[in-house]
Amino acid sequence: MTMENSIEALAVRLGEVLSAHGASLATAESCTGGWVAQAVTSVAGSSAWFDRGFVTYSNAAKQEMLDVSDLTLARHGAVSEATARAMALGALAHSRADWAVAITGVAGPGGGTPEKPVGLVCFAWAGREAGCEAQVCRFDGDRESVREQSVRQALRGLIERIEAARLVA
Repeated sequence: MTMENSIEALAVRLGEVLSAHGASLATAESCTGGWVAQAVTSVAGSSAWFDRGFVTYSNAAKQEMLDVSDLTLARHGAVSEATARAMALGALAHSRADWAVAITGVAGPGGGTPEKPVGLVCFAWAGREAGCEAQVCRFDGDRESVREQSVRQALRGLIERIEAARLVA
């Protein structure tokens, strides 16, 4: 892995992009357990652009903290694009942030099904003025590897979307 793709380098770059845009971030994490929030708060000065993080590992936490509906969870499950979108929008609704990222997935080694195998991770990125986009990825490797790849994907997705929004604005 190149230095530019390391979690540390991506977190630093994200901070630069958010600062340049005068924007702030909230995270909503399930399978990564707060790793994205930990990565960004490792960057000196992150208090200027990181608002808060929600670790919503259980369905009850997703409902109570982020307003993910019973219907969304029943119809699509915790690991789904619909739930990731609801988590990201809930993070914006319950924060002062301009941008949010949500991550929910099956990190393993157990818990996978034929429809939702280990390594399946759903992401959503939402901006107050940029809408919400979701993506599903399938990562290989053990639990730690799936979680690490998820953090990198979340950070890269934020950087790409914030930079794109800045070009449009």
